[in-house]
Amino acid sequence: MGKRYGQLNIEERCEIARLQAAGASVREIASGLDRSPSTISRELKRNQSRQQGYQPVYAQQQSRARRWSGSKLDRDEQLRRRVLGLLRLKWSPEVVAAHLNRDRGEQVISYETIYRFIYAQIARTKDYRWRHYLLQAKSKRGHYPKQGRSPASFIALRCPISERPTAVADRHDPGHWEADLMCFSKYGQVLLFLHERHTRLLLAVRPRTKEAENIAQAIKEMLAPLPWAWRQTVTFDNGTEFASHYELHDINTETYFCDAYAPWQKGGVENALGRMRRLLPRKTDLATITDEHFAQLIKLYNNTPRKCLDYRTPAEVFWDKLLHFKCESSSPLSRG
Repeated sequence: MGKRYGQLNIEERCEIARLQAAGASVREIASGLDRSPSTISRELKRNQSRQQGYQPVYAQQQSRARRWSGSKLDRDEQLRRRVLGLLRLKWSPEVVAAHLNRDRGEQVISYETIYRFIYAQIARTKDYRWRHYLLQAKSKRGHYPKQGRSPASFIALRCPISERPTAVADRHDPGHWEADLMCFSKYGQVLLFLHERHTRLLLAVRPRTKEAENIAQAIKEMLAPLPWAWRQTVTFDNGTEFASHYELHDINTETYFCDAYAPWQKGGVENALGRMRRLLPRKTDLATITDEHFAQLIKLYNNTPRKCLDYRTPAEVFWDKLLHFKCESSSPLSRG
């Protein structure tokens, strides 16, 4: 009989259960599996159920449970504090993992480990506050159905997205924006957001009302200080609050509208609003948010690393591109 020191696997445990049920002795089972009799004896004593006797699946689970010493975040307190601290900044587990791996120049942790740690804490402690470490704050993994969309509205001088230049779609060049409003439970409270497709930069203001003329004027004030190359187009959904879009033509900015029931065609700003909604839930009273606090929230968004930017922040990419543009436009060759 050869000596084998590996752990018993599920197939061997099934064979042990079959032989035991057939009335084989410990030594006969050990001989059939080419194992030591002490191994079989210890297996039967440690991993059998008092109610149902020896069950292979139960024995396998018991064996794994004894070997488990906790996840990496359970064992490493310093790493756990670091990960939870970044999650509190509303970084996604994927961004946290990539940031730590890049800083140390080696594989430190995976985003799957972070997800499993959070959901394990919920399962063990029944403390559902752990879910708030995650961006979507789900207590279970999975997807929830989305609500229906409002119908499109007729808008004067509306230009469909199908007529937008094809170069806008690939996000290669800056200067193409998407606009949307974030509404709140309290009547009349809204926020206006502009999202730049190339750099993912987010601009936001608190308009006095959501009337079309007021919204158009607010967008003009945000975009007018930028060079024309940085305000070429704006894409809207079909809300009537954007009915005065044509006023942006005064600053040579073209306007386009998504198809009916297709807000995903301006997915950049939709994603940005989803991220901001974690910081500003629908029941938030904007009257309690100071201008300084609001500016800090936008700054937090623009200084959060993004996977689509190779884990750089929108602010980094925006200023790098803008400074590069200014240098090019002011060079002697460009002036000539």
